[in-house]
Amino acid sequence: MSAYDFDLFVIGGGSGGVRAARLAAGLGKRVAIAEEYRFGGTCVIRGCVPKKLLVYASQYPEHFEDAEGFGWHVGERSFSWPELIAAKDKEIDRLEGLYRKGLENAGAEILESRAEIIGPHRLRLNASGQEVTAEKILIAVGGAPNPHPEMPGSELCISSNEAFHLDELPKSIAITGGGYIAVEFANIFNGLGVETTLIYRGPEILRGFDMDMRTNLREAMEKKGIRVVCHDTILDVAQAADGRLKAETRQGHVFNVDKVMMALGRLPNTKSLGLESVGVQTDAKGAIEVDQYSRTNVDYIYALGDVTDRVQLTPVAIHEAMCFIETEYKNNPTTPDHDLIATAVFSQPEIGTVGLPEDVAAERYAELEVYLAKFRPMKATLSGRDERTVMKLIVNAADRKVVGAHILGHEAGEMAQLIGVALKGGCTKDDFDRTMAVHPTASEELVTMYSPSYHVKNGERV
Repeated sequence: MSAYDFDLFVIGGGSGGVRAARLAAGLGKRVAIAEEYRFGGTCVIRGCVPKKLLVYASQYPEHFEDAEGFGWHVGERSFSWPELIAAKDKEIDRLEGLYRKGLENAGAEILESRAEIIGPHRLRLNASGQEVTAEKILIAVGGAPNPHPEMPGSELCISSNEAFHLDELPKSIAITGGGYIAVEFANIFNGLGVETTLIYRGPEILRGFDMDMRTNLREAMEKKGIRVVCHDTILDVAQAADGRLKAETRQGHVFNVDKVMMALGRLPNTKSLGLESVGVQTDAKGAIEVDQYSRTNVDYIYALGDVTDRVQLTPVAIHEAMCFIETEYKNNPTTPDHDLIATAVFSQPEIGTVGLPEDVAAERYAELEVYLAKFRPMKATLSGRDERTVMKLIVNAADRKVVGAHILGHEAGEMAQLIGVALKGGCTKDDFDRTMAVHPTASEELVTMYSPSYHVKNGERV
């Protein structure tokens, strides 16, 4: 009989924690999983899933407009924010039910409580005060929006969490931040008819992405009516006499809006976990430090997903969970592969990307071949919409291997997922050139760009 109540105790019911708990329980391990809010984590409950549903909703005004170019005449139309939110909530409830059912069917014990480490192998369930022991502890509590309490008026602002539960759609909003969360919500609110301003301290939105994607997206957003203010940041938010909010910026701008949304990064959820009681090491941001096998400095404690601040993406957390199971319970040491992760920004138009942006590739390779195409998508020829699709391949000239692929346009995320397989397999530009095009599609451009648009040598375009 084991000296512990559980073989594995998982703290956090997000995608990574649930996957690890379900798989371990399926192997016959005695598993408990503790979650203080809802199962599914940020992604399912208040992140990528509900966000994508709102993205779809915000695209319909353009669809209605485009229809006339194809002979359809759409009659009177109206939009109900409460109906959208109710439908979204119903779908989230369904998905959470599936997460719970998967855990129950595998035999994991579900504990609806925050769990705190109180000593070696010991935990306390805050909801009941019960104390339990576990041979291994896995921390997968994710992260949360940074509230920046030091900013005057921060308590008046909303984050992405609250954006999913607003009682009514605001008439105007100022969003501070330039990452994918800020950009996606700017497009969502604008598409739903909200007067939208995006304020970012940097010179261009979406730091870390390829510059051609960044500039072309910003230009497209501005054409749609989104005001983008770079080199600036909100310093103070106050309640105005008319009930609206007054946001003042470093550059002296004043925005009078119904809502201010802060999208200035996320922080690991490591407060009040009791990590200090057993000496688990964290970095300056509070992220748990782990090795390549997701092991902390304490031999029975592991961590994965956003709480480790390695790569903050749901599929990465799930992948890390599967590697944890292989390593700890299948005698098959497996490290997560964080290289060449395909990702998407669900802006409008969206970005799909895998591999290196041009500036990073230029630092790594002596010479690059860059293939760049910008064209009007076929759908826009009849709709009359002024939009462009941008596709870019970055090739290491020495061995012709494609080291970066970046797409701006409709269904770019879908394309990035598939092209990610090609890059993961080490495909060269010659492989792309030998591939027959599917016509007429936008993606055929990826296999028909035969001549480089330019070269990059020693960091300079030539």
